[in-house]
Amino acid sequence: MIKLFRKQVPVPDAVPDAQQDAPPARGWRERLGGSALARSLSGLFSRNPRLDEELLDELETALLGGDVGVAATATLIDDLRRRMRTREFADAGALLAALRTDLQALLAPVARPLRIEGAHPFVLLMVGVNGAGKTTAIGKLALRFRTQGLSVMLAAGDTFRAAAIEQLCTWGERHQVPVLAQARGADSASVIFDALQAAQARGSDILIADTAGRLHTQGGLMDELAKVRRVLAKRDPSAPHEVLMVIDGTTGQNAINQVRQFRDSAGVTGLVVTKLDGSAKGGVVFALAREFGLPIRYIGTGERGADLSEFDAAAFVDGLLPDRRAGDD
Repeated sequence: MIKLFRKQVPVPDAVPDAQQDAPPARGWRERLGGSALARSLSGLFSRNPRLDEELLDELETALLGGDVGVAATATLIDDLRRRMRTREFADAGALLAALRTDLQALLAPVARPLRIEGAHPFVLLMVGVNGAGKTTAIGKLALRFRTQGLSVMLAAGDTFRAAAIEQLCTWGERHQVPVLAQARGADSASVIFDALQAAQARGSDILIADTAGRLHTQGGLMDELAKVRRVLAKRDPSAPHEVLMVIDGTTGQNAINQVRQFRDSAGVTGLVVTKLDGSAKGGVVFALAREFGLPIRYIGTGERGADLSEFDAAAFVDGLLPDRRAGDD
């Protein structure tokens, strides 16, 4: 058995790389404006469209193309069509304002920040498919919690992927967070169980446990997540206290099947949606909100630590829609 620990150190007044990871000056529109959905909506409303059925048809196409999903899109368009036919909207700008309100209402119930309370240590179990950015999200969360003055330990439960242990240890060293790891190929549940024991002994506030990325169709690996939960419960019947699933925002509608399977196998309690800048379509967040109602805890819009943000429904919608409101000149 190999245990790799980074030295436990007191939380300083400022994390050493806090300046590097300071919140970027750019706003939400600049962070999300590169998504396919934002570009489509901006192009649609920038040409001052007429308030008619053609506008609704083009809006429906933009929403579907942006991965908002068939069900959510139908609900939104049907509501706007009904209101347009009753002459509620004076122009396309008024319809856009109504769309903004409807989109915010769809996301508001899932905009619930993660609260670290009620357990010591608070155990976060991180799950997701290969390549979703799970280990990177763990590093960013460790930084976030450290800057809040919380003591954090990481568990290298991804014993399958090459270099996963080294990657997590690099994050731990960078943010002065201890990491418990064993040799590659070790039993993931055993690693995380030992990490919980160590976190309890050290009085850590939070334990973040990595797990191997897996496809939602891999039954054996999905069963392993259930095993991790059972083993943790032997040490703390209430653990894990949060199961965060990391979702690649570029995945599109396949994310629905992924979440459904992980929810059933691992008991997912919250979502982290990454890679929402760049090539992501962005609308999958709305589809996930409508389908599952699971809290969206964080979204990732860049590579820096500060680019993992608590999910804000109003800010997210404003970042996707053009800056035009009813009554604007």
